[in-house]
This record gives sequence, C-alpha cells and structure tokens, in this order.
Amino acid sequence: MGHLIGEFDCKLDTKGRMVLPAALKRQMPDVERVGLVVNRGFEKHLVIYLRDEWDKITGKLAKLNTYKAVNRKFIRDFTRGATELTLDSAGRVLLPKSLLEYAAIGADIVLSCQFNKIEVWSKEAYNKLWDDEEDDDFAALAEEVMGGNSLDDEHDE
Repeated sequence: MGHLIGEFDCKLDTKGRMVLPAALKRQMPDVERVGLVVNRGFEKHLVIYLRDEWDKITGKLAKLNTYKAVNRKFIRDFTRGATELTLDSAGRVLLPKSLLEYAAIGADIVLSCQFNKIEVWSKEAYNKLWDDEEDDDFAALAEEVMGGNSLDDEHDE
C-alpha cells in the first residue's frame, strides 16, 4: 500500500456509523479483506489503521521489555480502546461510543490521512488546530523539523 492522502469532511449517523469516502476507499483496495483498527490518538482524536499496519506497530510493541514500568504504561495507553472495524454492506464503519466520547466527536468529523494512518477529528477540534497563532510560521516549523535532515533526492525550492 502506498501512502494515504487526502482530507475528508464526513458525518456520523446517530449510531456512530461513518461512510468511508469513495476516494479514500480506492486508496485501500484490500480494506474489506484486511480490515481496520481504530484507536485513541496522542491528542484528543482517533486513529484508523489498516489491520496489517496495526499488526506491524503492535509487533514492535511486543518486543519492548515489559519489565520496565514505562514500557508497560505506554503499551497500555497505546492499545487502550483499540477496536477492529469492519465495513458493512453500505460501506460504513461503526466507531465505538467510548472512543467517540474520548475524542469529543459529534456528528461532523474530518478524516486526515497521514502516510499509513487516518486521523479522525471532530470538525471543531480539527479547525482549532489551524487557529493556533503560534503555529502560523510553517516555514520555521519546516526548518526546525526537517532542516538538519539529509533528504534523498532533495530539491531546493
């Protein structure tokens, strides 16, 4: 699978079901066979992974030394609430109520693709990310994050 791209405005129905946007579903042709996993994000949002990607991440977690308290805590925190999702015949997935409550997600949501995962945000919280004036200098952020890294096939603008 290549990297997922796109940002999608969606709605949840009253039962917490979301239709997977067609443009996103096309990027994941094996989604019905492989399945999805939804989990808590590091901020107040959710993250959806293709099952095989989730298995890679949890495989790395399984190699951590569980005799260290910090590792046990991270594993618990990271996997807390993880739930398998399946598409129904209408192409919808049911997001667990407990996870929706954790992320304060109502009917209006935004799906934001990031490489191998899909972040699920309440529309209001997602819009607030861009309202933060401290993060307005994208060029400075790019320099801080990427400036010291050597990029293959780097092309200056």
